[in-house]
This record gives sequence, C-alpha cells and structure tokens, in this order.
Amino acid sequence: MPPTALTFSEDQAEAWDRAAEVLASAGVDLVSEVLLPRSDTVTGALAVIGKAGSGKTLLLARLAQELEQIGVDIVSGDWEGKRRRDRRTLAILAPTNKAASVLRNRGVPATTIHRILYTPVYDPEYERIAEWLAGQGERPEIEGLTDAALDRAFAFYQSHKSIPGALASAGLRGSDFITGWKRREDPLDIGFVDESSMLDRRQFEDLQEIFPTLILFGDPAQLAPVNNSGEMVFETLPEKRKAVLHRVHRQSGDNPILDLAHALADPELSFEQFEAMVEDAARQDERVRIGQRVESELMARSPVLVWRNATRIRLIHAFRSAYGAPEDSLLPGEPLVCDGIELPVKHRKKRLDLEARGLIKGAQVVYLGPGRKPGFSQLHVIGAEDPRLSAASIVKIEKPDEEEPFIPFAARMGATFLHGAAVTIHKAQGSQWPVVQVFAPDLYGAARAGRVEAGQPLWKRLAYVAITRAEEQLIWVTRYRLGKPKVPLDTSDLLAPAPVLKLAEEE
Repeated sequence: MPPTALTFSEDQAEAWDRAAEVLASAGVDLVSEVLLPRSDTVTGALAVIGKAGSGKTLLLARLAQELEQIGVDIVSGDWEGKRRRDRRTLAILAPTNKAASVLRNRGVPATTIHRILYTPVYDPEYERIAEWLAGQGERPEIEGLTDAALDRAFAFYQSHKSIPGALASAGLRGSDFITGWKRREDPLDIGFVDESSMLDRRQFEDLQEIFPTLILFGDPAQLAPVNNSGEMVFETLPEKRKAVLHRVHRQSGDNPILDLAHALADPELSFEQFEAMVEDAARQDERVRIGQRVESELMARSPVLVWRNATRIRLIHAFRSAYGAPEDSLLPGEPLVCDGIELPVKHRKKRLDLEARGLIKGAQVVYLGPGRKPGFSQLHVIGAEDPRLSAASIVKIEKPDEEEPFIPFAARMGATFLHGAAVTIHKAQGSQWPVVQVFAPDLYGAARAGRVEAGQPLWKRLAYVAITRAEEQLIWVTRYRLGKPKVPLDTSDLLAPAPVLKLAEEE
C-alpha cells in the first residue's frame, strides 16, 4: 500500500493499486520507485470511473504527482526536448480547452488531446533557452535578451512549467521562437485522459496509437458522444480493466449541487419530484437558486445550458437584442463557440497554427474586436494557455425560424464561429463554470417526450450533466424570460497582460 493511501478511501486505494499494476507492467513501479527504459510493448488501458464528487480528479492528481516524484517527466506538448531512451514521460489530457483549464486551475498540468497531436518547431537559437529552462543545457547568451529577461523566464518556468509562457515573460512573441507546427510522428509514453466519457471510438484509437499505456478517468452518468450509439469507450473495456469509485467524497462538505445530481439515480424519481427537490434545496442553501428569468450578464461568460437547438437560438437572439447588438457586427465581449476551421488542404500550416493555439471545434471564445484586415478578429480563447490571438473568422448568427444563419462578416476562409450565449448540454460536457444557469423548461420537455438513453430517461442524464457543470452555484431557471442587463458588455476581465501571438495570415 502506498504511503499516500492513508488519505484515500477504500475504493480510491483500490483504484490506486490497479493503476500502479498497469504502470508497473509498463516499467514504472510506484511502489519500489523504479523506472525502467520505455518499451514499445503496448500495456493497455485502465478506466477509473465514478460519478461527480467520487474523487477521480484527486486520484489523477495524486498519481501524476507521484510519477513526477520518481522521475517521470510531464510533457505538455509545448516543448519536449531531446528524446532519450531511458526517459519516461506522462501527458495529462482533456478533450477540450475548458476541461484542461479546469485541471490546470487545480494544479494539474493538463493540455488538450488535440494539442498533443502537434508539436511546435522551435528556432534553434531560442530552443537553447528551452533546453536550459528544462535543465537540459547551460544558461545561454542570446543576442537581444538581457540577463534580467532570462531571469524572468527562469522564474516564470519554475512556477508554471510552460516554455512558451516563460519565453513570453522574457518579451518574446510566439512568432519569434516558434517557426511552425508538425503532426506528431513518434509515440509518447503514458497518458492520463480526464473527461473520457467525451471520447468517441476514433479518438480512443488515435490515443492508443500514441500512448502504449493509457489511464482513462470518466463519469458513466454523463452523455455519450453522439456518434457512439449511447456507449462510452471505457464501457467497452473488459471488467478487469475498470476500477469503479462508489463513494462521493465531495459530499462530505454537504454540497447541495452534488446531492441533487446523485438524487437523479433514483429510478422512481419524476421530473416534478426532482424540481420540488431543487426548490427545497434553494430555500436551504444559497448555492442553489431558483431563477424566474435568465440573467443576461452571466450569459457573456457562462452560457445558459439547454436541450433543444430552437431554445438555444431564441436565447441567443434575445441576448443580442438585450445588449443592442447590431446585425452587421459583433460587440466586444460577445461569446462565441468555434464550429470548425474552413481551410483548403494547401493551407495545412495555417490550420495547425489555429488548432495548436486552442482554436478547435467546440472551443469557447470571446470576441475582443476587429483585426487589422477585413474579416479578421481579435479573440480570447477561454481556457487556452496563451488565450489571445488574431484569426480570419467566419461568424454565423442563427435566427429563430430561419434555416440559414445570418453572417455579419466573414473572411474567405478561416475559423467558423457560432454564438455562445447559450449552448446545448451535450456541448457543455467537459466544461465547468462558477455559476451555471440550467434552462428547466427544456428538461421538462425532454421528460414529457419520454426519451430513454442507455436505459435511463434522457431528462435525467441531461439534468445530471447540466447540474454538475456548476462549481459554486446552480441557477434553475423556470420561465421563458430574459432579464435586462444592468451594465454593457465588457472585456476588462480578459485583458490582463498576456502574450499575444498573432498568426501569420495577418502579419
């Protein structure tokens, strides 16, 4: 039993043991603290599964910490250094920028699955700084960089372990030290994947090609990917490859949001009975509120969670009307969701630039203002490590009862965006916000429809996912109303000093 097991519950300690067995078979022995050179032999996958609050993130963080303590290097995809046969590595992954940022905010150095697929190509001179920061070389002398700048880079790296962030703190832009991006060709070593309920089969197969050893962390009560026929990839693993966490650890703090989420497991619970539970919780604890209308100010940073697309579009239209947004342009501060990148094959490098910076399908973005060229936008990518960029944009504003979206402005090609003031619960998986508004009339509609997914009423799965997106407060909105904003849209919360890496298309 590991020394840290004293802080674990029985089921967490058992999951730790199962993970330790998988890692030991890959030559990483946590018990004996022995590292063997990496083998190309596939070890396989283990799934650690449990509902919200069961301690999955605590276990992931503790395993990562112990691997680092015995000499396993944690790689983030921003720079990996020289390959060595005896070097063992760990990558901690999440399906979305927001999910990765949730882990980073808890002290876990996570990156996105998509980001690990691409590696940056560094200018050789600046790569010497990266090698020095990572302990693989001597302190360099770089023309144009003072000792004070190098000291700032060193201090930043000691705190954040980010090579691009450290170089930015020295006054460098991304275009100074990154000359391009390339698709990963060589496999990595050990991979931890959080929010693995979001993985589809193709993504899982891609990860298995890159990582001989995979440990998945997922919630079986969430919604399965649309193209997975209601089944999550970890459910296809043999039982001996699953470790189940039963105890709800965070409920020791008497969390009413988690109480409500876990109450949904009762097969006899009706929607009306559940809504009465929400109202009762709101009377007893300020962490749960009943809203008579949607709060428009919250929608700018925390989208309203809905089931139906028609509801999403109507709420977005109401949000823009409430703020007086013109039809032919966006207001700084309006939220967007990346819907993909429309670039021809010959512009593959530009696509890699955008995707590697976090602008992947589903990424949450805030519009900061127009770029220097028509069709370009200054953007803030929520949850990205270097969030600010400039990119050619195609923005689509959907309108109620109209098939075709209105396009206020567009570049000929680039990143496409939908408005992000409201999103479907399915799209919200993997994200969390301090305060979450759940649009209850939609869940009532799902309950009336009587739909079932994976043997459970769909409204219960939707409610579970929506509720567990709230970190601090849940607002259960009961009526089709939108409150008027008290202040105009603002971007000051996003404009703290940060490295601005502009893409080559606009330069």
